[in-house]
Amino acid sequence: MRQIGILGSGDVAKNLALGFSDQGYKVMLGTNHSEKLEDWNKSNDMIKIGNFNQSAEFGDLIVLAIKGSASIQVLESIKSEFIDGKTIIDTTNPIDDIAPENYVLSYFTKQNESLHEKLQLCFPKSNFVKAFNSIGASLMYQPDFKEKPTMFICGDDEKAKKQITPIIESFGFEVEDFGKKESARPIESLCVLWCIEGLKTNIWDGHAFKLIRKK
Repeated sequence: MRQIGILGSGDVAKNLALGFSDQGYKVMLGTNHSEKLEDWNKSNDMIKIGNFNQSAEFGDLIVLAIKGSASIQVLESIKSEFIDGKTIIDTTNPIDDIAPENYVLSYFTKQNESLHEKLQLCFPKSNFVKAFNSIGASLMYQPDFKEKPTMFICGDDEKAKKQITPIIESFGFEVEDFGKKESARPIESLCVLWCIEGLKTNIWDGHAFKLIRKK
């Protein structure tokens, strides 16, 4: 598994692409807006730019790094043979377009559902693993904290979670597997909590979550 297809062209997609390429993976960023990446990172021959279908076909592993509200539509636009049977790291959050209320984001999902669950139900032949959704893009690779922050993951496929765990660890995190797809409900809510601090202070690279257990 040496080729990574990243669906997206924003900061999350770009920072993860740089992280994967630094770890020795070949990467293809997939986007319908290639002009956003025209002048970005031209010197890195480990990273290529393509459309969504090309990126999904390219990747042994796929990373979904697009706006949550567009995620189902984008995956529906991709040929099923390019995503069936593959592990898909789901970084998305169901953030609504309305303004935050007292620093609190609104989600378009209901309380007892998650976008991750919707994705897995809509594309049952793919193996989604929720990760990288509750920390800022600039902190997704080798974050500089006194201790390793925690990356919470979940998903129905145990093999897929074991597949991505060493990758996330190599990115500088301690991985905590919180179980099946239903656990994406609280994990996605962590983004709301993380963003409160950023919205209050306008500092987006100074905080992360850490799970602490008694010895």
